[in-house]
Amino acid sequence: MPRLPLHPSSGTSIITPFAKAIRFVRYGCTNRPFYHIIVIDVKKRHKKPPIEQVGTYDPIPNIYNEKLVSFNFERIQYWLTKGAQVSKPVADLLGLAGFLPVHPKTYMRAWRNRIIIKESAKENIFQEQAASKN
Repeated sequence: MPRLPLHPSSGTSIITPFAKAIRFVRYGCTNRPFYHIIVIDVKKRHKKPPIEQVGTYDPIPNIYNEKLVSFNFERIQYWLTKGAQVSKPVADLLGLAGFLPVHPKTYMRAWRNRIIIKESAKENIFQEQAASKN
């Protein structure tokens, strides 16, 4: 009798439902990251080069305090229709660009950052008042 393959929930094998993924690949130097957004074959990611580069992301703000991102939306749409899976960081950027729905965690992160900025502004005002009284 032939031996039947084990069920995926048994944890003995890794089964990926999609053959392709859209994700970041880090380039750049130490303390100066730069990312390419690529399409890669998930099953052969260590053996083959990326299939296609569909964008770039520079996370370090420039002199205008901007983080630069570029996308090739036509190619991203093509790969999404082919069933490519999008990684979470890339999905966050695509949501901020208006291509995908914005993830709720993005809203929560912005809300927390605003609270931190307000609290630090209040502390600075109290410190300035205390310094002016002395």
